[in-house]
Amino acid sequence: MPFNIAKLLENQKKNILELWMKNQLEDEGLREDLITNEELRAQSEELVGSLVANIGAGGSTDLDGDNWSPVIEILGGIAITRARQGFSPRETGKFVYSLKEAILEVLQEQIGDDPKMLFEESRKINRIMDGLTVVTFETFIKGREEVILRQTDEIAEISTPVIRVWDGILALPIIGTLDSQRTQIVMENLLQEIVDTGSSIAILDISGVPAVDSLVAQHLIKTVSATRLMGAECIISGIRPEIAQTVVHLGIDLSSIITKSSLASALAYAFRTLRLEVRKQVVQNK
Repeated sequence: MPFNIAKLLENQKKNILELWMKNQLEDEGLREDLITNEELRAQSEELVGSLVANIGAGGSTDLDGDNWSPVIEILGGIAITRARQGFSPRETGKFVYSLKEAILEVLQEQIGDDPKMLFEESRKINRIMDGLTVVTFETFIKGREEVILRQTDEIAEISTPVIRVWDGILALPIIGTLDSQRTQIVMENLLQEIVDTGSSIAILDISGVPAVDSLVAQHLIKTVSATRLMGAECIISGIRPEIAQTVVHLGIDLSSIITKSSLASALAYAFRTLRLEVRKQVVQNK
């Protein structure tokens, strides 16, 4: 009677699950701060059930086949979730690797007296589980990239706040390096705020920009031009002595742009432009 690996795995499904759970719970690197034992068991049980059912349905070891889609979908969901929860690639990889160890251990117990059959079936399981491990890493990396991109966008939004300092006056302090992507965010936020508030003056404060080169200067000029097209005047403040020297040495022409050494100077200029007067009131004690 020919050996039926699918039937063996189906009969040993509970044993495989318990052995796999035992291996995971005994691991010193188990992240109980990120996942509960109940959640871990639910994930493990779902994956074991799908894997055994797929092999029982005559699934080949070629993971590109449509028959492996349910298993890959479950494993991909687990990998994405773990990427978002903060698991490391090593911790996620061990999740699948420990399942392979559990299956191979059960095969050893059940057909260890037939070395040739054990070798053939173990090789099939190794091929399947190694392929699933690769899928897990690929999906995990995509999940981490999504997390990083989202965090980058959130940081960019936080680091480019448009502040309404007075009626008709906006200020946008820029901290850090100004690249093409960030310039786009700066322009979008600033132009939208000009529309929303009807402001006529915008102050770009570059006190927090570590250095200004020709590329940064071009980004600033583009932002100023876009602001003017919206009918608002743009002032660049925070021009430190070293930045002024760099601009001169690079031959960058900022003569058409209003520049000030500090945000206070830019704000004072904006007040004069709008014919606003700020007076210091002296309160006398009665």
